[in-house]
Amino acid sequence: MVKYKHMKITGFIKKLIPKKLINSRHLFWAWYGAFKYKNPSDELMVIGITGTSGKSSVIHFLRQVLEHAGYKVGSLSTVDFYIGGEEKLNDQKMTMLGKMQIQKYLRKMVDKKCDIAIVETTSEGRLQYRHSFINYDMMLLTNLYPEHIDSHGSFENYKQAKLDIFKHLSKSKVKNNGKIAIVNGGSEHADEFLQYKFDQKIKFNTKNKDTKVTKEGLHFETHGYHFNAPLFGLHNIENLLAVVTIARALDIAWQDIQEAIKKIKSAPGRIEFIYETEKFGFQTIVDYAFEPKAMGALYEVVDLLKPKRIIHVFGSTGGGRDKERRFTLGKMIGEKAHVCIVTDEDPYDDDPMEIINDVASAVEKTGKKLDKNLFKVLDRKEAIVQSIEMAEEGDLILVTGKGSEQGMCVAGGKMIEWDDRKIVRDSLQNKKLD
Repeated sequence: MVKYKHMKITGFIKKLIPKKLINSRHLFWAWYGAFKYKNPSDELMVIGITGTSGKSSVIHFLRQVLEHAGYKVGSLSTVDFYIGGEEKLNDQKMTMLGKMQIQKYLRKMVDKKCDIAIVETTSEGRLQYRHSFINYDMMLLTNLYPEHIDSHGSFENYKQAKLDIFKHLSKSKVKNNGKIAIVNGGSEHADEFLQYKFDQKIKFNTKNKDTKVTKEGLHFETHGYHFNAPLFGLHNIENLLAVVTIARALDIAWQDIQEAIKKIKSAPGRIEFIYETEKFGFQTIVDYAFEPKAMGALYEVVDLLKPKRIIHVFGSTGGGRDKERRFTLGKMIGEKAHVCIVTDEDPYDDDPMEIINDVASAVEKTGKKLDKNLFKVLDRKEAIVQSIEMAEEGDLILVTGKGSEQGMCVAGGKMIEWDDRKIVRDSLQNKKLD
């Protein structure tokens, strides 16, 4: 109890300090980073990827297409930090890095002779000025819907943070290719993001009648060209259409794009199958999904697989994230999964049991019974082990919320080493074959 009182006091103190004041120091670091590393973004083509969801997947796919076309690429995303073929999983629990790290990585990309840098650019990053002094050439909006509302105060504030990123692009120093804005034409907010002065304004169409999803992967057409991708998830067609649009804006040939997408690989922790479990007769997927829309997209993949039972390990994040999400996810997963194991997931300074109880209360309302097909397990590792122990032939285990993240954020600003995928694999050591 003393521990949780301390956590609440720490959170209370943080709330007393105006967020603008806290964020203002980031502007200095952004400027000083650009100064110290000699404005590396002026020496690269910089492509920013923003939006509510799909950012990291778009970056992972785009990187592969660009490399297939002969470009040397660097990228910074929630998933990894990548420089010309050298990959390091993101272990910072932060998409847009602070304290000059973005500029440091961009300078490394220049030194490694990269042609293009792809930077995942977030609304939180904008509030903390982490996009400042990055000379973007192109910005893509994947989509936009309500998320991070607790952090921004309202959807309008959230949208404005995204708009500010496009405004920043329009005012950046022009390089060889001019400024290119690409937006999801299926978004009702698309035109707002094209209101600024750009050299090119492009909408990509996400409505496609020739879309087909099979166990072999995704099939779709655009501009009369057919594409096959060995990926799962209907939402990935939207991500790939964004990639195709960027590639064409760079004048990459249609045939080269088709060839790259035909052998494209999914990002770590995004609908990642842990194939080691299949010898025991069941499947396991680790996925980053932590909000309702992404969770719905994941369950579209599950519907294709037609498992006997779905055992779902999940929770909800603390630290000022949308509290209503706890109940929305609990209800959604309670209705879809056969067994729900609610556990810890980046509590930050919040009481993790309070989060678990909130989520579980929504699961119970769907008819699940505590300790029968609903379990509350504080230790996330124990929750994953329990799912492995109870899995039988034909079952599917889902472990969601963290994907390939390399850390879990706990009280006092601490982060402990973590990897859901490794825990799944380690848990198999005590699983007996029938």
